[in-house]
Amino acid sequence: MDNKANSESTITSNTDSIHNKNSRKRLFGKVCLITGAARGIGLATAKAFINEGATVVLSDLDDACGQNEAKTLGEKASYFHLDVSKPDQWQYVMEQIQLEHSKIDVLVNNAGITGQQPGFGPQDPENMTLESWDRVHHINSDGVFLGCKYAIKYMKKNSHSSIINVSSRSGIVGIPGSAAYASSKASVRNHTKSVALYCAEKGYDIRCNSVHPAAIMTPLWEPFLGSGENRVQNLKTMVAGIPLKRMGRPEEVAATILFLATDECLFMTGSELIIDGGILAGSASAPQNNIEKEETSDDSK
Repeated sequence: MDNKANSESTITSNTDSIHNKNSRKRLFGKVCLITGAARGIGLATAKAFINEGATVVLSDLDDACGQNEAKTLGEKASYFHLDVSKPDQWQYVMEQIQLEHSKIDVLVNNAGITGQQPGFGPQDPENMTLESWDRVHHINSDGVFLGCKYAIKYMKKNSHSSIINVSSRSGIVGIPGSAAYASSKASVRNHTKSVALYCAEKGYDIRCNSVHPAAIMTPLWEPFLGSGENRVQNLKTMVAGIPLKRMGRPEEVAATILFLATDECLFMTGSELIIDGGILAGSASAPQNNIEKEETSDDSK
């Protein structure tokens, strides 16, 4: 065999090796949209998806941060502005993904707000205003409804599609001081099951599952932790009721979302996975108002 033939053989061998290596990645060839992806759990999920071979579309309201993170993630990542409470914005983003990638395989409905931001007022059932109640539900509940609605439209002709809705521990138990948040996350939990059953009934190859994080160390916690000695004491107080005696990491939630996005769980739909360090496994499961500053991206800007 001459040198040219040897060179061509080596190139072919290397190309095959790269292809085989990529094809072994868990999300190889999949196109994924993640809302609330500029920070926290959404960003950790985007990184996990990229590492497993996916093409990832990040979306958020914080355009500067989202664009920068997408650029950092490389050529397989892109960014779109998306207010999840606006149907026209969902339609636009989905259409653009279809134009650029010809499909969408995975949607992660992660964007959400707690209602504890400045200007929302009291969040208890007696003193909360209807306006404040609606603002929380528009993002947390309506946003997930719209995401599922448009995802089904574009996924129903695909194979092995997956919708993952980020609910919360608060969607399972009540929170007196964050009633709208708890209600909206309970809505996410239940709607997940309705979507799963609907897609199964229609014969669409779309799975829909929810994840329920709690006590996850994201940037939303920083104002409540403080600094110096106060930070240490505040953290000790927060973890006292967690059986694993520590806060969770966004990457740990992202790993669960990644699993649900892969083809490793094709018989799993309408399910809910709890990532809370064991809190709900015991009897003292009711979250305290001062430590329920939650996990998802703040979409209230």
